[in-house]
Order: sequence, then structure tokens, then C-alpha cells
Amino acid sequence: MKYYALCGFGGILSCGITHTAVVPLDLVKCRLQVDPDKYKSIFKGFSITIKEDGMRGLAKGWAPTFIGYSTQGLCKFGFYEVFKITYSDFIGEENTYLWRTSLYLAASASAEFFADIALAPMEACKVRIQTCPGYASNLRQCAPKMFAEEGLWAFYKGVVPLWMRQIPYTMMKFACFERTVELLYKRVVPKPRAECSKSEQLVVTFVAGYIAGVFCAIVSHPADSVVSVLNKESGSSAIGVLKKLGPKGVWKGLVARIIMIGTLTALQWFIYDSVKVYFRLPRPPSPEMPESLKKKLGLTE
Repeated sequence: MKYYALCGFGGILSCGITHTAVVPLDLVKCRLQVDPDKYKSIFKGFSITIKEDGMRGLAKGWAPTFIGYSTQGLCKFGFYEVFKITYSDFIGEENTYLWRTSLYLAASASAEFFADIALAPMEACKVRIQTCPGYASNLRQCAPKMFAEEGLWAFYKGVVPLWMRQIPYTMMKFACFERTVELLYKRVVPKPRAECSKSEQLVVTFVAGYIAGVFCAIVSHPADSVVSVLNKESGSSAIGVLKKLGPKGVWKGLVARIIMIGTLTALQWFIYDSVKVYFRLPRPPSPEMPESLKKKLGLTE
């Protein structure tokens, strides 16, 4: 339990800090998605925001971002470790190796299901603050107002699109990262992982995290556009928003999101792995074929 708790703590730091750090870019990305006629590009979005709200305007939504993504990180990373070990024990050592990508996908999807339930209320507040001028300037104003107008549903009406966005994103984030790390140590790094220093291992972590982040952004972007518009417009539905945006509209803001998610994912893995290093938590070596499987396949004498 101590191991899982510390992994959850690493998730709080990795997600809470990184998402809060990129709030200005996230704000512009959301505005590009919900009002593309006004915010025609990333640079135009920053320019208009600073002109209308000043530099402080770029920090709108930082509080729900920090709270929401900290709780999400707790569940995402903590439950991932729980589900990965649980599923591995269930299918056995040999199948864990043979089906390791499927294991990463299943464990991360299971973890994200619960993580999004924790995130949804703060995500709804964040988008409302960032994309509805004059609605509310901070979380203390926004949450009570949303509850008074729409009830509890206001905070959870975006949870299904959130699952649609975050579950594929997290599956790619964890599976792509795990397999990229494995590939880097096998093909790029000139010495085994066990012989690398902690700083060298963290560099590999950062590179693998960025690569995973680029794929994450592309896979999850259409659903992210739907979530942004859905939480901006009261009374809207996911199907209605999807029809309104159309095939091209769901890809608005993709470049901003690739930059944001690539950097964010790399930093998240770096922070998470650093927490494991600091607390001396076990960091599993690159997967190796079990001896029993080698014998079955005739790879040993």
C-alpha cells in the first residue's frame, strides 16, 4: 500500500504541476476550439487574450486545473500500478511478457476510467472560466453558479466525452511510453538499463515521454474539441457539438495541443520517475522472456 500511495503522490505532482504550468497555452487552445473565427491562430489567440484581459488573463482557470489534474494524476498513476500488477498476476508471467502491450493498454484504460470521474467537475469549471467571458473569474464564483443553474449534472455532463478523450489518450500515453522505453534501451542506448546512471535513465524517460505525448495529442484531439465546446455551452450534447464542429472543426487547435501535450507528457513521466528515484521505489527493468517460455519455444539448451 505504501508503494501505491507513493506512486499516487508522484501522479499528483506530475499532473498537477505540469497542467498548471501550461494553463496559458491550454486557455488559447480551448478558445481556438470554441471560437475559431475570433481566435484564428495560436499567436492571434495570445495577442487577443493579452489585449483584452492583460497578462493575468492567461492564468484564467489555474485553480480548477491544479485541483482537477492533481486528483486525476493520483488516480491515473496510482491505479495504473495497481491494475498492472493485478492483471499481471492474473494472466501469469509468460502471458505478461507475450501480451505486455495489451496489459499496458488494459491497466491504463481501467485507471483512467476512475481518474476522469475525479477530473470532470474541475474540467467543467476550467472550460467555463476560460471560454465564457464575464461568466466567472475564478473557481469560487464558477462552481456555485454552475450548480445553481444546472445542478450536479453541470459538473458531469462532460464525463462521457472526457472518457472518449482521456481513455485513448492514457492508453497511448502508457503503452507507447513503455514500449518506447523498451525500444530505446534495446536499439539506441549503448548500454543496458541497469548500467545507466539515474540521470541517464531520466533522460530516456523524458525522450520516451515526449514521443508518447505527440501520439497522445493526435489520438485524443477530436474528443478534446467536443469537451471544450460542451462545457462552454449549457444545454448542449456531445452528438450536437460533434455535428456542429464537423470533420474539420474537431481538429482546430491541434498544433497547440501537440506542443502542449508533448511537453506535458514528457515532463509528467520525468517527474513521476524522479519521485520513484527519490523514494527508491522499484523501477522494473526492461521486459525479458521468462526462462519457462524460452524452454517451451526451444530457445535454451
